[in-house]
Amino acid sequence: QVQLVESGGGLVQAGGSLRLSCTATARTFSDYAMGWFRQAPGKEREFVGYIRWSNINAYYADSVKGRFTISRDNAKNTVYLQMNNLKPEDTAVYYCAARAGPGSTLLSEYAYWGQGTQVTVSS
Repeated sequence: QVQLVESGGGLVQAGGSLRLSCTATARTFSDYAMGWFRQAPGKEREFVGYIRWSNINAYYADSVKGRFTISRDNAKNTVYLQMNNLKPEDTAVYYCAARAGPGSTLLSEYAYWGQGTQVTVSS
């Protein structure tokens, strides 16, 4: 069983930065791929990015590529989402998720989810 707890959300002006953290309770955290998703009001939850267990490769949605960076610290069982040059359209509840094995862009392939953290970007 894996439990995920996100933190770091808040209110920021357009062009600003935030870093989200997701801490997992898992015996073998390094065996999991960690994904980030977001859900804006009235919209479906969408893929943001994921990082492989090896911490070498990360994959991003086109909408955040070049602005967001995912990293992980297996020793701390924590994955990070560094968000730079934020835009009002980035406003959403951000979720981290975990799945055993390689990363995926599909929500349905993640078995474990955090409670979400709100990110609001003002114009």
